Amino acid sequence: MKIRLFNKIVADSNEFERTPIPDSQLKGSKSFLGMYAGEHTAGTEFVIGPLFVAHGVSAGDLVLGLLIGNLLAVLSWALITAPIATTKRLTLYYQLEKIAGKNLVRWYNLVNALMFCFLAGSMIAVSATAVGIPFDLEMPTLSDWLPRTPGWILTVLLMGAVITLVAIQGYNQVSKFANVMSPWMILIFISAAIVGLAQLDVKSGESLIQVAQEVIWNGVPMAGMSKFTLWHIVFFAWFCNMAMHIGMSDLTILRYAKSWTSGFSVFAGVYLGHFVAWIASGILYAVFLQANTGSQEFAPGQIAYQTLGIAGAVCVIIAGWTTANPTIYRAGLALQGIFPKVPTWKITAVVGGITSLAACFPALVMKLLDFVALYGLLLMPMGAVIFADFYFSEKMGFRSEGALNTKSDFSWPALLSWVLTLVFCLGLNFFYGIEIFFLGLPGWFVAVAIFVIASKVKYPITKTLAA
Repeated sequence: MKIRLFNKIVADSNEFERTPIPDSQLKGSKSFLGMYAGEHTAGTEFVIGPLFVAHGVSAGDLVLGLLIGNLLAVLSWALITAPIATTKRLTLYYQLEKIAGKNLVRWYNLVNALMFCFLAGSMIAVSATAVGIPFDLEMPTLSDWLPRTPGWILTVLLMGAVITLVAIQGYNQVSKFANVMSPWMILIFISAAIVGLAQLDVKSGESLIQVAQEVIWNGVPMAGMSKFTLWHIVFFAWFCNMAMHIGMSDLTILRYAKSWTSGFSVFAGVYLGHFVAWIASGILYAVFLQANTGSQEFAPGQIAYQTLGIAGAVCVIIAGWTTANPTIYRAGLALQGIFPKVPTWKITAVVGGITSLAACFPALVMKLLDFVALYGLLLMPMGAVIFADFYFSEKMGFRSEGALNTKSDFSWPALLSWVLTLVFCLGLNFFYGIEIFFLGLPGWFVAVAIFVIASKVKYPITKTLAA
C-alpha cells in the first residue's frame, strides 16, 4: 500500500521536464484564465501605473495605448507562443537545449536567473515601502539609486528573508499563497480607482474626463523624467512581457493546453492587470501628489495608504510578496540547471540572499520600466531562435533542432543570433538614440534572420538527408 502511494505521489509531481505532456494532463482554457489573471495583477502594477503619471503621458494616449498594446500582447501569446507550445509540448529549457545545446542553455539560464533576482528584488522593495509606514521610515524618491537610511536596508533584508523562507518550501506553498491572495488584490485595485476618483472630486462622466486629462494624466512629466507618448505605452504594454510570449518562456505553461486557442486566455491577465490595475494605481498616485504637492517621494506603500488606509498598505505588501515569491523560486530552478547536484533549497536560499541585497537599491523600483524592457530584450533572441527553428527549418533548407541532430552541446547559429541581435539593438540605442522600449520589434526580426542564415551554413539539408 505504501509503495503504491509513493508511486502515485511521484507520478502526480511529475513536471515532464524532458518529455512531452501526455494527453491525460492537458487542461482547458478555463485553467489558464485564473492563472494569468493572478500572475498579471501583482506588485509591479503598483509601480508601473504611477511611473506612467510621472513620465507625463496624456490620458488619451494612455487609454488608447493600453488598448492597442495589450491586444498585440494577447495576439503574440496566442499566435506565436501557443501553437509551438501545443505542438511540441516541451518546456522552454528542453526545447532550447535541443536547438542550442546544453552549454549555451546554461548561459541562458544564468542570465534568466539574474533577471529574476532583480525583478524579485524590486518587488521586495515595493513591499518594504508599506512595511515601513508604522515606523515612519524615510522613503526613496524618484531620483534615488542608493539606499537612504540603515532602517530601509534592515526592512528590506527582513522582508527578503521571510519571502525567501516561503520560496524554499517549494512550488506548492508558493502557488497556494498566490492563489488565495490574487482575487482579493484585483478587488483592491478596482476599489482604489473608485475611492481615488471620489477624492479627486469626480462626480460625473464629464468631470471624470476633465480630471483624467487635467489632473491625473496631464501630459506633463515630473522633474527629471522623460516624456512618454502613445507609442511608449503601446510598445511597453506589448513588450513588458516580451520574455514570456515572443521570448517563448510560456512554452512551459502553455504546453499543458488542449488547444493553441488557450493562448487567448491571457487577455484576463493583461486587461485586468495591465489595463485596470495600471490605471487604478495611476489614480492613486495622482491622489498622493495632490496631497503632497511637489513631492518626489515614490513609495507604493505610502501611495496606497494615502487612499485606502491599512487595506491599501497590506495589499502592497501582499502584491510585492506574491510576485517576489514565485520569481525567486523560478530563479532557483534556472540555476538548478547549471548546478544540478546542489539541492534546490540551497540554491533558492542563495538566490534569496542575492535578491534581498539587490532590493536595498531603490533604483530597481524607480527604473522598473527600463528594467522590464531590458529583461525582455536580453531573452527575446532565444525565443526568435525557437520560432525560426519551428517554422523555417524545412522551408529554408536546414535541419531543425541542430544541437540534438548533430549530437552537439553548443550551437553557433543560436549563439550568433543571441549576441549579434543584442549588439544590433545596442547600436540602435547608442548611435541613433532609439529608446529601449522600441528595440524588441526590430531585434526579433534580426534574430530570426541571423539564425536562419547561420543554420543554412551550419546545418544544411543535403539531398541525401532530404531523400
